[in-house]
Amino acid sequence: MPTNDTSHLKQERAIQTRRTILNAAASVFADTGFPAVTIKDVADKAEMTKGAVYFHFANKEAIAASVAEEFYRRLNEIIAPVLEDDQSSPATVVNVLLAVAQGFREDDYIKAGSRLQIERPYIKSEMPIPYVGFTDLLTELLESCRKAGNLPEDVDPGALARVLRAALFGAQHISWVQADRQDVVERVQEIIDAFLPLR
Repeated sequence: MPTNDTSHLKQERAIQTRRTILNAAASVFADTGFPAVTIKDVADKAEMTKGAVYFHFANKEAIAASVAEEFYRRLNEIIAPVLEDDQSSPATVVNVLLAVAQGFREDDYIKAGSRLQIERPYIKSEMPIPYVGFTDLLTELLESCRKAGNLPEDVDPGALARVLRAALFGAQHISWVQADRQDVVERVQEIIDAFLPLR
């Protein structure tokens, strides 16, 4: 019988292999898109066999769903340090938007996750509902700003959150198509300047 150490080692290896597969998948989904990517593409990028990929994931759809889950985890991760600041300050809302913009420029999971959301009709697997948690977070931050007197009383936090969400994810899409997201931070700063009525 294997010792506990051996079992733990195997488990660690399995976790690392799965992570390698997902890293590779995020990269190829971001670059190529779900419809054109094959399991072989993922395996080649991960420098392993197709069999190794299939050992961890039943099909391409399962990989896509896992990449999408990681996308939302990463969104929360890059936002978390910003939320340590004063949540009633509009600067925190601004910094959340800019942190996500930087993620779009630098993180394969953020790039892949947003692309997979666009390609949802091609993915025959249950995918997270897009951006619900992110919208709720923006709404809560904007409500805190209004209560603290940092937003005009007549601003609807929920409506403004939806506008900012739509503008942010629309801007990153256009930046991706036109400039490979190199100007995404600047485009998001324009959204902030245009739509965030600060006091």
